[in-house]
Amino acid sequence: MAKVYPQTPTCSYSYLTSKRETFTVWMKSLIFNGNGCTVFDSKGELVYRIDSYGEKCSNEVHLMNLRGKVLFSIRQKKLHMFGGWAGYKWSDSKMMERPWFQVGKYCKIFSKEMTFHVILEPDKANSRCYRIVGLAGKAAFKIIDGHGAIIAEVKEKQSSSGVLLGDDVFI
Repeated sequence: MAKVYPQTPTCSYSYLTSKRETFTVWMKSLIFNGNGCTVFDSKGELVYRIDSYGEKCSNEVHLMNLRGKVLFSIRQKKLHMFGGWAGYKWSDSKMMERPWFQVGKYCKIFSKEMTFHVILEPDKANSRCYRIVGLAGKAAFKIIDGHGAIIAEVKEKQSSSGVLLGDDVFI
């Protein structure tokens, strides 16, 4: 398995960019015995991390910035047999009461494709819809907007010579 050696975090408190960015997602927690992943920008700087704080089968994970401030909490819905989640935004160290986004699994019988529907700000009249589409058993997927345009893609990361960096490193 390939090793990833991140640089010391130096980016700003809030990661924002208006240009296209390639992130590296390392499926390792920075917390000892934690269950989560770490996200680096194209310069190798840590920008986000996701963790459940050691609970292997937790119904809740937290998306944090590089300083550990929780930005979102993602909770599995109580009737999880349909694969639903709700994402709650945090403000002033407090989780909002209403979900900022909802994710639901879309099931097609006899299909090898896994599809999830995402609704941003479901309580508002101008909510936006997206789809997450991937093949069952494959470590790759695409995020598609309401017009059918691909806005993000996740796949296993390769070195410049074409060698896969392991099954726990994605771009």
